[in-house]
Amino acid sequence: MNVGKAIIDATNEVFSTMLMVELEVGEPVEGSGGDIPANITSMIGLGKDIRGMLAVHCPAVVAKDITGTFIGMEVTELDEDVMDAIGEIANMVAGSLKIAFGENGQDIELAIPTTIVGKSFETSSISGAHRVVVHFTMNGNTFMIELKYINSNSGG
Repeated sequence: MNVGKAIIDATNEVFSTMLMVELEVGEPVEGSGGDIPANITSMIGLGKDIRGMLAVHCPAVVAKDITGTFIGMEVTELDEDVMDAIGEIANMVAGSLKIAFGENGQDIELAIPTTIVGKSFETSSISGAHRVVVHFTMNGNTFMIELKYINSNSGG
C-alpha cells in the first residue's frame, strides 16, 4: 500500500466533501527531519495492526481558515472552535485512512483526538516508526499531515 497516496486521498476527500475546498498537494516525504511550522497540532493515536499516530499540523492562519470554512464565519483567534475543528479534521482523515488500511486487510483502532496549541513543541512516538509527511496548501497557506506508524502485520 502506498501510504503517501493514502494520506493524500484521505485528506483530499475530507476537504472536498466537508469543506468544499480543493487543496494543492506536495509530494509525500518519508523519514525524519524538517521542522513542523505549527501553532496547533491535533493528533490521533492508532492501534491494532497499525500502531502510531496521525497528526495535523497547522500554522494559526491555516487553522483559523479551516475553522472559518467549517463553521461558515470568520475566526480571529485560536479558540475552542479551532481546536475542535482541527481535531475533527484529524479524526476524519484518520477515519478515511482506517478504511484504506482496512481494504488492505489491516485493522486500525482510533483514539480520541488530542490538540495542542503553542509556538514550540515536539512530538515523539514509537521508536523505529515509519514517518510520512504530506504538505497541503489551502488559500496560499501550507499545513501538514503526518503519519508515524509501525505495521504490526509485517514486523515493522
